[in-house]
Amino acid sequence: MSLKTFKGGIHPVPPHEGKELSKDKPIKEILPEGELVFPLSQHIGAPAKPIVAVGDTVLRGQKIGEAGGFVSAPVYSSVSGTVKAIEPRRTATSDMVNSIVIENDGKYTEVEFNEVEDVNVLTKDEIIEKVKEAGVVGMGGAGFPTHVKLSPKDPKKIDYVIANCSECEPYLTSDYRAMIEEPEKLVEGMKIILKLFPNAKGVLGIENNKPDCIKKLSELCEHEGRIEVQPLATKYPEGGERQIIHAITGRDINSKKLPADAGCIVDNVATIMAIYDAVKLGKPVMDRIFTVTGDAVCEPRNFRIHIGTSFAELLKAAGGFIHEPEKMISGGPMMGFAMFTLDVPTTKTTSALLCLTNDEASKYETTACINCGRCVEACPERLVPSRLADYAEHDKKDMFEKWYGLECIECGSCSYGCPARRPLAQDIKTMKKIVLGEKKAAAAKAKAEAEKAKEEKKEG
Repeated sequence: MSLKTFKGGIHPVPPHEGKELSKDKPIKEILPEGELVFPLSQHIGAPAKPIVAVGDTVLRGQKIGEAGGFVSAPVYSSVSGTVKAIEPRRTATSDMVNSIVIENDGKYTEVEFNEVEDVNVLTKDEIIEKVKEAGVVGMGGAGFPTHVKLSPKDPKKIDYVIANCSECEPYLTSDYRAMIEEPEKLVEGMKIILKLFPNAKGVLGIENNKPDCIKKLSELCEHEGRIEVQPLATKYPEGGERQIIHAITGRDINSKKLPADAGCIVDNVATIMAIYDAVKLGKPVMDRIFTVTGDAVCEPRNFRIHIGTSFAELLKAAGGFIHEPEKMISGGPMMGFAMFTLDVPTTKTTSALLCLTNDEASKYETTACINCGRCVEACPERLVPSRLADYAEHDKKDMFEKWYGLECIECGSCSYGCPARRPLAQDIKTMKKIVLGEKKAAAAKAKAEAEKAKEEKKEG
């Protein structure tokens, strides 16, 4: 079967790929100790609202925060214990987020989960409700509530359901281990999603640096008429939503469109497995697979963690540090978040802790742009990153928008390939935030003025 891919992108080479550190380490379940912290905003949209109080006793799998709106998701406790506090706590992104703190009693007493014997008897609305109630969100990092994604305006126009199995970010291996150890859950989860879209075909898009996954999943899908495995070229960011859609379907979308506008639904491995747990087993999102890796870690490996466990505890389970790291990252090196402390909780969307002995990026000396065009070749959105960064540096917002700066997906490919070591992605990302923030503020002001005018007209 031919490999499919997209234009642009990069291929990080050793030692920057890093997957060899943990890819062959089986998933190990670890039980947390002490207190766990559950941020009420682990998703895009309105934060969840606490439905427990300090002093309450809770069980593993009990809902502790209800969705704060349609674009929101509930939060569940991953342990049994006592609610110790409801207060702002810092997260991996350094934000202070209102959180529920639970003192783990070490018993892991669970609520009773209602497994469905035959998912074929469920209606489409019942499936979506189960996904919604379980608090399933995009667990690859985006955190978009999955029940919203599975509810497009016209389900009949969806002709592709794409499983993002590429895991293209360097060092990360949690999805790889999940596909190797629990491939049946991925296939069954895909079959559940396909029940919602009668005209769709399921495609498992896997980079060809995972031949064992391709082989195993191809065997499982051999007699599945609506599901196929599509090998993809090993290239970053192959797992980007726009990139994997183009690679598999040849269709293009931009920032003003949703995948559904191109007839596609895209979910990553962890999300699809969570859908299976929610619909078939009746289990909410409480756990996830998590990679602790990097050359500063004593025993890099993959863990099944209880969401809410601290990063520090996971590092301890991996044997601690061999050497004091110069850089700690939540996620991968390309799109992850640098961390200054490990005293923060894991969430539905945190997939890895990467600890590097040498912080190469901070030692680079930036020089003048030589107009080599490598950033343009690397950009998967076909932008001109060097020019966008210039506009960002000089605060030229109009020119930044004119040259499609808002289409940047912030993948970092331009910075990786720049011989001048310019922080292109960082400059562009910062300008994007400023421009989008101003647009949001202007929209809010216009809405307030319109409402005020409406009220004045009524009174008049």
